[in-house]
Amino acid sequence: MLDLIIKNATLVRDPHLEVGDVALEGGQIVQIAPEILESAKETWDATGQHLFAGMIDVHVHFNEPGRADWEGISSGSSALAAGGGTVFFDMPLNSSPTTLTAASFAEKKALMEQKSVVDFGLWGGLTPDNLEHLPDLAHAGAVGFKAFMSNSGLEEFKAVDDLTLLEGMRIAAQLEVPVALHAESESLTAALTRRAIAQGKHSAQDYLESRPVLAELEAISKALLFAAETGCSLHVVHVSTARGVALISEAQTKGVKVSLETCPHYLVLCEEDLERLGAVAKCAPPLRSSLDHAQLWAALEHLDLIASDHSPAPPSMKTGDDFFAMWGGISGVQSTLELMLTEGHHAREIPLLLISRLLSYRPARRFGLMQKGFLEIGMDADLTLVDLNAPYTLEASDLLYRHRQSPYLGHQMQAKVQATLSRGRVVYQNGKILLEGGGKMVHSLREKG
Repeated sequence: MLDLIIKNATLVRDPHLEVGDVALEGGQIVQIAPEILESAKETWDATGQHLFAGMIDVHVHFNEPGRADWEGISSGSSALAAGGGTVFFDMPLNSSPTTLTAASFAEKKALMEQKSVVDFGLWGGLTPDNLEHLPDLAHAGAVGFKAFMSNSGLEEFKAVDDLTLLEGMRIAAQLEVPVALHAESESLTAALTRRAIAQGKHSAQDYLESRPVLAELEAISKALLFAAETGCSLHVVHVSTARGVALISEAQTKGVKVSLETCPHYLVLCEEDLERLGAVAKCAPPLRSSLDHAQLWAALEHLDLIASDHSPAPPSMKTGDDFFAMWGGISGVQSTLELMLTEGHHAREIPLLLISRLLSYRPARRFGLMQKGFLEIGMDADLTLVDLNAPYTLEASDLLYRHRQSPYLGHQMQAKVQATLSRGRVVYQNGKILLEGGGKMVHSLREKG
C-alpha cells in the first residue's frame, strides 16, 4: 500500500502545468499519472491547488549555536516549512562559534540534526584566519565557503583581503567547492560610513548613500576576475541590481564559473520603503531605487536562483535613532514563495514554472542536490501544496519566527501555502507545524561550475 496519494493537483513541473495524481512511498515520489487507482494509507484531494517541488533556500542565518535568542534552528526551520521550504543552507556567521573549523561544523551539524524539521546544508566560512581549515570543512560536508569582501558586522568573522580571497578561491577550486561571496567594496563603504558619522549623519538616507550601487559593482567585478584566474566556482549572494546581474551574465558567457542569487526584498521593496519601515528593512547591500527595482524584475530570467538571506535579530537591536548602529538584516524566510507568487505571478504574470525553477530546480542543480528540487518519479518527496487564490494580509501572528518582525507585515498576499512535505513527512499543514526535528544534512555532488 502506498503511503500517500495527492489527487487532482495542478502539478508545476516542466515542460508545462498538468492536473494529475502523485503517489508517495518510502519518502520518495513513486508515481505521477493523470489518475492513480491504487490504495494508500492516506489520500488528499487537492482539487484547485498547485503542487510545487519544495523550495530550497540556500542563504539563511538561524544563528545557532550561541545566538539562538536571535532565531534558532527550530523556529527558523519551522518558519521555512510554513513558507513552503524543504531545504535550507545555513550561513557560517552569527552563530557562536562561527563555522570556521571542522569542530564547529560538527557542533552545528549535531544541533541541526536534533532540531531542524526539514533537511539542511551548512556553509563553512572563509576568512583570513582559517585558510588551513578549508579542506577539513569540505571533507566534513560543507556545501561551500562563505566570505565577505566588506565588514560582516562581527569581529569573529573577518572580511577577506584581496590575497586571502585569491588564495581561498584557489583552494576552493582544488576542492571543487564553491565560494559564496558578499560583494561590496570595503574601502568605499567604510570610508563613506566614516565620513557620514563624522558629519553627524545617521538617517536611513545617509545609510543608503554610504553603500552605493558602485560599491557592489566594483566588488563583483574584482570577484569575477579572481574567479576567472583561479577557476573557482563562484556564487555571488544577494545581487541587488540588474547591473550586477549583467556583469555576472557576461562573465558566464565567457566561461567563468559563476552563479548569482537575489532576494525577495530587492524585488518587493525599494529605498522609499526603507524610509517608511525603518530598521526592519535595513540590509546590506541596501534596498535600491524604484528604477533598479523595476530593472531587476525585467532581468528575472537571467537569475540563477532566489534566496531569502533571512538574518534576524532581537527587536532591541533594530531600534534607535542611529541607522548605522542598528543591526542590518531582514526576516523573510517564511514569505519568499508567497511573495513571488503574489508579486511575480499575480501582479506581473511571471510563469509559475519560472518561479519554481528559481526557488527549487536551479538551487538544486547549482549545488548538486540530485534528489531535490524536482517534481519527478524517484526524487525525494519534498513538496509544497499551494492555494494560488487564497488572499490574506500577513500579520505578526502568522509568523513562526522567534521575533515576529518582518518588513512584509501588512502585505496583502494572494497565495497561501497549505502543506509542506519533507521526504514524504508532513511537516506543515493548515497553519501548524506537525513535527519536531527529523531533518537530515544533504550531500552535494561536487561540481566545478
